[in-house]
Amino acid sequence: EVQLVESGGGVVLPGGSLRLSCAASGFTFSSYSMSWVRQAPGKGLEWVSSINTGGGATWYGDSAKGRFTISRDNAKNTLYLQLNSLKTEDTAMYYCAKGPYGSDWYSAPRGQGTQVTVSS
Repeated sequence: EVQLVESGGGVVLPGGSLRLSCAASGFTFSSYSMSWVRQAPGKGLEWVSSINTGGGATWYGDSAKGRFTISRDNAKNTLYLQLNSLKTEDTAMYYCAKGPYGSDWYSAPRGQGTQVTVSS
């Protein structure tokens, strides 16, 4: 059974940083591209970033470019998302998802999410 457990969210001031983690189990983590998606209150799922199996290729949505960094540690079965220069519009539930860019995020395996709130 695929299990994805996110952590690292919290309340942060605009301009602040957070590092999200996603612990994966139940599948061969190193064999799958992984992604982060988010959902702001009252909105649909928004793709944030994806990374290939080895970590050598990454992709970012427009809202994440230049501010967020996705990475992975296959030895630890863990996916990361470094969030820098946070803005109030980054407030959302952040989910890690099993699958590459272009996946159907509503059906892809996702964790329970970790809440990021950016507020002054």
